[in-house]
Amino acid sequence: MNSVPSFSARVLVGITTRNRAHILAKAIRSALDQTYPLVAVAVLDDGSTDATPELRAQFPQVHWQRNKSPQGIIEARNHLMRSTPAEFFVSLDDDAWFLGRDEIALAVAAMDADARLGAVAFDIASPDQPTERARGAAREVAMFIGCGHLLRMSAVRDAGFYAPTPGRYGSEEKDLSLRLADLGYRIDLLPGVHVWHDKAWTGRDWFPLHRSGVCNELFMTMRRCPWPDLAFVLPLKIVSFGWFWLRRPQFLSPGIAGLCDAILALPKAEISRGPVRRATFWKMSAGRRVT
Repeated sequence: MNSVPSFSARVLVGITTRNRAHILAKAIRSALDQTYPLVAVAVLDDGSTDATPELRAQFPQVHWQRNKSPQGIIEARNHLMRSTPAEFFVSLDDDAWFLGRDEIALAVAAMDADARLGAVAFDIASPDQPTERARGAAREVAMFIGCGHLLRMSAVRDAGFYAPTPGRYGSEEKDLSLRLADLGYRIDLLPGVHVWHDKAWTGRDWFPLHRSGVCNELFMTMRRCPWPDLAFVLPLKIVSFGWFWLRRPQFLSPGIAGLCDAILALPKAEISRGPVRRATFWKMSAGRRVT
């Protein structure tokens, strides 16, 4: 695939999409409407079979790329980040959009004020949490949410970008957040600086997503949790999933399949194992997350 030109931009807004033609345009427009002047927008179509390619004519100012077959969100995001010289990268889901016009400007201002700020988490509103919060002072959190965030590219390069996982979905942001924190970078939430996540049902098959999510969460734990903590953290995670399946038995079958996938991936987890410091791991586990 071709590189993503910067257009003299400090910020690249990267949108990875698959079969969301009905809603993608709203995400694109919200990025193009941002007041920060040095922004470029790129869309990576990850093998869509719907009308997504037809949207190119509506947005000629956007840099479009397309995979003939789906490569997954991790590979798509990594490609966009590796192929642009922009200083910052905004990841925006194809079913998400900015609620105002100054969100990127505020996030970049926060980055410019603190060189150790590795990521900015936007405040996420959604159909199940629709209340918009008032704007307030930034506060440190343990991780950012994938549907809308800004990353400092030099920090992401230090951390090694997103790490490959056995499943295509789940825990990739948590894993990158852990590695950024372990390098001494901070992640801040900007309260009231909103991205709306519509959580579109179209294109989602929740059982495979749950299977992948279970596998990747356990895989991430095996890869990042330090010894001897892993000996009790991993069984506790499995018990936690079991409790979830007892309350939602419809997810038992894909959940067990995800557990089996994680067991089969043990050799890969061992080969790629790179545990973070104990203090870093438990800081995240303490619950300082984006809410």
